[in-house]
Amino acid sequence: MLLPLVFVACKPDAPATPLPLPAQPELPAGSVSISGDDALAGVLSWSLPAVQVDDPAAARKAAQRALAQGDLFETSASAIPILIALQRQHPGDEGDAKLLDRAQSALIGQANAALDAADDDLAALRFAQRHATVLRTLWPDAPRAKAYLREVDAAEQARERSLAGMRALVAGELDTPGGALDAFHRALQLRPGQMRAHLGIGAVESALIRRAEAAAMQGDFAAANAELDRAQRVRQHPQTIAAAAARIEVMRTERVRRLRDEGLIALGEPDGLRVARERLADILLIAHAGDPASVELRQRIDLVGHYGLFRPGQVFTDGLDDGSRGPGLVVVPHGAFHMGAPDDEADASKDEQPRHLVRLERGFAMTRHEITVGEFGRFIAASGYEARATERGHSLAYDVRSGNFVRGSGIDWRSGYDGRPAAPDMPVIHVTARDAEAYAAWLSEQSGAHYRLPSEAEFEHALRAGSSTRFPWGSGAPPEGVENLTGALDASPQGRRWSNAFAGYGDGWWGPAPVGSFAANAFRLHDMAGNVSEWVADCWHQGYRRAPATGAAWINPGCRNRMYRGGSWASAPAQVRSAWRASGGTDATNARIGFRLVRQI
Repeated sequence: MLLPLVFVACKPDAPATPLPLPAQPELPAGSVSISGDDALAGVLSWSLPAVQVDDPAAARKAAQRALAQGDLFETSASAIPILIALQRQHPGDEGDAKLLDRAQSALIGQANAALDAADDDLAALRFAQRHATVLRTLWPDAPRAKAYLREVDAAEQARERSLAGMRALVAGELDTPGGALDAFHRALQLRPGQMRAHLGIGAVESALIRRAEAAAMQGDFAAANAELDRAQRVRQHPQTIAAAAARIEVMRTERVRRLRDEGLIALGEPDGLRVARERLADILLIAHAGDPASVELRQRIDLVGHYGLFRPGQVFTDGLDDGSRGPGLVVVPHGAFHMGAPDDEADASKDEQPRHLVRLERGFAMTRHEITVGEFGRFIAASGYEARATERGHSLAYDVRSGNFVRGSGIDWRSGYDGRPAAPDMPVIHVTARDAEAYAAWLSEQSGAHYRLPSEAEFEHALRAGSSTRFPWGSGAPPEGVENLTGALDASPQGRRWSNAFAGYGDGWWGPAPVGSFAANAFRLHDMAGNVSEWVADCWHQGYRRAPATGAAWINPGCRNRMYRGGSWASAPAQVRSAWRASGGTDATNARIGFRLVRQI
């Protein structure tokens, strides 16, 4: 018995099976799952199955059933082959034409459903291409078919470009011309919604951020910023870039802090200044301008470079081996100043010229006041040293009856300006520069530090204390209580007065005062311009031509005349000028000259 409808396929076909599509609606029944590049030729090759219609009504029902099931084109039992056969047999049948139009719409619907998943699923793409092959075969000029064919071609090209982008991403070709980013952008031009391309662009951004963070971990923040700038141009995602920038900034801060700490620790070690400067250079390469850590380390390097472990203005004493303390010291700041008198200064002499720039690159500590009788006495008692005036038995002292300076027997470092015993807190006088150097050598041995007489330049720098005027306090009369000077208001116990003195000034002393009785200057030093003049390390030179510009002492081996600086209780006003200088023999002692020391730091 013959069936009313006979289907004859042009080739044997396996039964259709639905195509599973993750996260997408299931494809219509009757679709074919095709995967693998070797099947592409089969996907793109389709011919209309042959159908013989013996019973049109039965065939029409079979086509409707296949259409309802989504079985559209693969076999002779599919809807489209049956409907085309009916149309060929009954060309003008309006019902068949409507059914075929529905079948075409269903085919395009299936194709579009597959195309939506084709961006990320090769099987879905092949399914969509298979439908495109059918549309191209049957209705190449239909507007809906043309539109779909363009879409499926774009999907294929977009997929290939995304895959090329992934390969470039793996190869590290990120945002270079022709690299991963270009490939993903070209894919999105073809398929704006392709998820693979969007994810690929995010992956490019992430890879550049990882490069930036890796560079930051190595301390190369210039490279890190460059990589971060590249990442920012990928998709302009403000939160992602801001978070990455914050992480890199944390790394920068931590590295700067570690370098600062290493530099600060190094400053307390041998060769530490060099190491600290290297760490500062490393910081300056990566830190922002004005970074507090770089400022702190630079300041500490400057301090150590100029002051060792001290700071300017610091007051301290050294412990001595005998358990006592050395004289009080203050750290004098380094700096530059013009030494000597300008050509137009009143009372200036050629010995104080030419005025010249002296630059002291390192600070130094100076005793805050002249060395006292008590301090010098401890040295004599401990060392057994015999001072020059003691050895020869006389020195120049002030004669209260005549008002002159005369040689007196039995006068030495223990004596005051008038030859009588001096109190322990009075400045030691009746000493030579060599006596002062012997005391400095003893202090050095006792303390382990290096003490010495100041150079002329150091003394004038400390005396001026930042001023450049005729006197340390300015160019006019001295202010009240500034120094122990020759004041017109002062009188000796016998009622004598100075013939050449500062008008209107009186300090209440005739002769030296206990050290520190008057105000300190800007460098916290007392009695620099008054009380007693002080020995310095330099030999006598007439004028400053060829004088050192570094602040070092100007010494000639075997010189017979040594310099002393600063005014005294008995100095004329012209001898209190900041630039004033004088010399005395190496054996000279008198009631107007004492000394103070410098300690190297």
